[in-house]
Parts: sequence; structure tokens; C-alpha cells
Amino acid sequence: MRFEFIGGYSEVGKNMTLVEVNDEFLVLDMGLYLPPVVSYEEGDPRDLTREDLIRIGAIPNDNKVNKKFVKGIIFGHAHLDHIGAAPYLAKKYSCDLFGTPYTIEILKTLFDDKNKRPKNNLISVGYNNKYRLCENFSFEFLNMTHSTMDTALVVLYTRDGNVAYSNDYKIDNQPVLMDRINAEKFKEVQPIKVLFLDSLYGNVKSKTPSESVARDMVKEVIEELKGNEHAIIFTTFASHIPRLKSIVEYGRKLGRKVVFLGRSLHKYVSVAKKLNLYDFVDVDLVGYSNLVRKKLRDINENRDKYLIVCTGNQGEKKAVLTRMAEGDLPFEFRNGDNVIFSCRTIPTKETVENREYLENLLNKKGIRIWKDIHVSGHGCQEDAEMLINFLKPEHIILSHGPAEKVKGNKEVAKKLGYDDKHVHIVKDGDILNI
Repeated sequence: MRFEFIGGYSEVGKNMTLVEVNDEFLVLDMGLYLPPVVSYEEGDPRDLTREDLIRIGAIPNDNKVNKKFVKGIIFGHAHLDHIGAAPYLAKKYSCDLFGTPYTIEILKTLFDDKNKRPKNNLISVGYNNKYRLCENFSFEFLNMTHSTMDTALVVLYTRDGNVAYSNDYKIDNQPVLMDRINAEKFKEVQPIKVLFLDSLYGNVKSKTPSESVARDMVKEVIEELKGNEHAIIFTTFASHIPRLKSIVEYGRKLGRKVVFLGRSLHKYVSVAKKLNLYDFVDVDLVGYSNLVRKKLRDINENRDKYLIVCTGNQGEKKAVLTRMAEGDLPFEFRNGDNVIFSCRTIPTKETVENREYLENLLNKKGIRIWKDIHVSGHGCQEDAEMLINFLKPEHIILSHGPAEKVKGNKEVAKKLGYDDKHVHIVKDGDILNI
């Protein structure tokens, strides 16, 4: 087996890996790295070409990939750091694109957004259905818990051994709106030759809390806001359908009308509704800017009648919450209004600065800010130990970040009996033969 690490091994994002067996190739993920886009100042980043995005480091550089030998592109889940580069890169490949139903539907919206009609077929594959791709590769999606719907552990079946790709995962025994992982099913795919282990929090010596913990945190905030006559505004990751479900269900108990504002929310929630993952009944879903303005005019005069959920949890410059705080939208913040960040700040220079800017604006207006009403979708060291024990891989590749982020899981593997020859810390551009 030959593995080429194209992106996601020197940064948190831009995930892309090439797997080769007997002159047949397969690609895992094509992700976006958002910080270069956020900090781009030479014009409108929406006008950037594929070559521009590669140049600034926003998407993987796949120029050296011999694309005619690639038999398929497989996506593990619907987050942009795993699928966001597909509209720019996939057109140069003549193979099909594969993902779980939610992932494929989100991919379709990305192609539509960029007005890029793919020549590739986008093929939806459900859990526990082995798909024969070519002579050397079959694959299967196994249910995995994370922070968006239809996340998969991707298992590749090859004549040289099985490969498990876990970008991203956590072991959640009390998930919201999704099933627990089936440990017995994981054991059935042994022996695993190589495990790609999401190690973003490999330096954290704990177990990642369940999403049910975040649900209880949302409930606690809502309980404290009962009887509050000020504005109540939640913001979270638009793709986090389980979190949005909790906000909506507890928010209704305030007797307020729940309104979603922002294009990203419109995209992810619309797909969830289309696939009957959750109906969000009685929620107003408003995506486009002119309609957002109209809705905010109504809310501004009746702020005690609405609960707003909007984009902007990272302080993104053109997101709804930031524009509200800057006075660019017809909503007047008042002393005592409430803003709840049901998220963490992504630890990049650009996002940290954007969040600080947004919070400073809100503080000057006398807004009550609630932060970190959140649990992560990434496993810590105890999650890693559990996954390794489920799969018992021969080799482990630590993924989803640079060496300083992922190296803690090397100690986890060492405790389980792995030596340095069987645990691999790599960087973008490296090639590993096993």
C-alpha cells in the first residue's frame, strides 16, 4: 500500500489523502482550509479560481496526482474541511464521488453555490453496504458519531489489507439525533491493516463529553432565560443539526417563535428536512439577505416574541450576527439582550481575532454573552484508546492536524503496545509505503 498525504496533516483542515494499491488510486476527502480565505485581502475571495485557492493554501494541491488512475473519491462526512474543495478539484477527475446521503446532498449544494455542474456522478451509499469500486478497492460506511449527520467510518477493503479512515469521530454513548456506534460491527471489519486516527485532540487526556451534555447545557441556559423580555440570540455551527434540534426544542418552551437566519443554516437545515432527519416544524428558515432584513425588521419591534438562531459563531465578517452587531442589518441591540455562543472558537489566528472583534462590539452594547455552551465532536485520548481497541489496527496514522496537535495519541498507542514503526506522524506532501 502507498499513502500520499496531500492535505490535513500540517494544518487543521484541507483534508485529502491518496491511497494506492497495485496501480489503482482512491482519494479520501477534498477539504477546504478556511483561514486563507477569511484573511484574503486582494479582492473578493468568491472570485478566486482553483489555481488561486491552491496558491494561497485554501485547498489541497493535487497537481501531481495521476488522476486517470483514481477510481473514486470518498467523503467521510459533510464538514467543509472535508468536502469544501470538491467543487474546485473534482472536475479534473473522471471518477465518481461517494458519500452518505446527507454528505452527498450537501455536496450538491456546494456545486450549485459555485455554479459548477460536476461531470462526476455523485453517489449516495448508506451504512453497512459494501460497494465494489474496482479490482483493488471495495468500501463500506459504518455509522460514526460526530457533530454532523451521517458521519461515517470509511472502511476500505483491499487485497493487501483493510484500511479504516476515522476523520472525524468521537465515541458518543448518548448521542442526540443519531445512533450510537456499533462496536460489534467495528470488530467484524478486523483485521485492520491501517487506521487513520483523527487526533485533533490527541493531546487531551480525557473522554470527549456526549452531545447529550451539550443538550443539558442548552436546557440550563433556556431555563435561566424564562421570563426574559430581551432579545435571545443563539449561534452555533450551521451543520450541527443535533445542536439545532436541542435549541429549537428547548427554545419552544419559552413560548417564542424560533427563526433561523443565514445562508449556511438554510443550506444544512434544508437538507436535513429533505432527508427527513429532523423536520424543524414551525421554524422560520430564512437564508437570503433581503429576506433576512425583512424578518429582522419584524423581530426588532417584537423582540420578546422571537428566539433567533443565526450564523456568525466564529465572528465571520459577512455572517448575520456580525452584521447585526455592526449595525448593517435592521436590528437594534439593547442593553440586556442575550447572545449565546453554542460553539467553541476555532483556534486559528483569523477566527480568534474575528471572535474578539465581535465580542467587543457586543460588550459595548451591554449584551449578556454566554460562551462555550458546547462539547466537541472530536475524540480525546480515551476515545482514541477505545477506537484502537475496537479495530486493533496493525498501523496507525495520526491525522487531522500538525505534529504538535496529534502527537499525544502516539502515547496512547504506545500504552497499548505499539512501537514507533507502527505509529506514523506525517505532514503534507509525505508518502508512506506499508
